[in-house]
Amino acid sequence: MSIAFAAGFALGLSLILAIGAQNAFVLRQGLRGAHVFAVCLTCAVSDAILIAAGVAGFAVINEAIPGIAPVMRWGGAAFLIVYGALSFRAALGPAAALEPAQSGTGSLSRALATCLALTWLNPHVYLDTVVLLGSVSTQYDGQQVAFGAGAVAASFAFFFSLGYGARLLRPLFAKPAAWRILEVVVGITMWAIAAKLILG
Repeated sequence: MSIAFAAGFALGLSLILAIGAQNAFVLRQGLRGAHVFAVCLTCAVSDAILIAAGVAGFAVINEAIPGIAPVMRWGGAAFLIVYGALSFRAALGPAAALEPAQSGTGSLSRALATCLALTWLNPHVYLDTVVLLGSVSTQYDGQQVAFGAGAVAASFAFFFSLGYGARLLRPLFAKPAAWRILEVVVGITMWAIAAKLILG
């Protein structure tokens, strides 16, 4: 496994671990056993498209505007610091905010429509995939494809693990403390990556 692939996998997984409406929806579908494969595949393929756009786009932009990479590196670091802080705040928030979404189940078409809306209408997904992953990929000159492949692999691994592993995790994540611990881990990871960007 190349360093670029491993870095892409780690960053992609760290970003996608953040608890949000999309992940809560996938979790609930998994707990109910409703259209799990279709929902997981839709989320993962959507991420793959956005990641590919980010990695390819930033490679072109970096060649056209050489000075943009440092700007985006510092912007990415600032975003990660804020993202991490929000994770820590979520860990201290009320337990009700960490429960899986209560809507969007039923027919396959309704499940996929909800899944697509939670993915493509969420501005944070563009920041995570196109902007952040795209800008960080420029640090791996000549290995951007490996970096992007790692991020895509993380997306597929995460969504299918969450969807099909939800029933096994049900007793654990029925406890608000488990969600809080996960948020803290995400926050620490975000800040660690931000520090690497700043020091690098």
